[in-house]
Amino acid sequence: MHDKLESALDKLKTTGVRMTPQRHAILAYLLESPTHPSVDEIYRALEKKFPSMSVATIYNNLKLFLEAGLVRELTYGDGASRFDADMSSHYHAICDICGTIEDFDCDPLTEVESLAASETGFQVSRHRMEVYGICPACANATKH
Repeated sequence: MHDKLESALDKLKTTGVRMTPQRHAILAYLLESPTHPSVDEIYRALEKKFPSMSVATIYNNLKLFLEAGLVRELTYGDGASRFDADMSSHYHAICDICGTIEDFDCDPLTEVESLAASETGFQVSRHRMEVYGICPACANATKH
């Protein structure tokens, strides 16, 4: 994790972005978080350490990180964006009950892109895949 943070900080420095303690904390939290947090989750996680930090500060920094290519925004139609600092090609498993999002590795399904391009005439640039089900915590809770 330390190497990822250092690499991200170096990338920001080369673009002339000044590193503030809040910016550093937001970026570190995203890199450490396996949960793909929302803005509100980031705010709640950091508000005790930075009581004067606003939700707007988090939004502004996330926009900066998006523009720098350090995070990606995941939207699912419910209006709440979630943020993923893992920029590698990977897929997501999403819990139908609690909304937890977990990464899983699978060889990239590039044949899906070729098939979509062939059948639709689209110039396909990327794809995103999620699988849905019930996470272990929710499955255990429903058993009891």
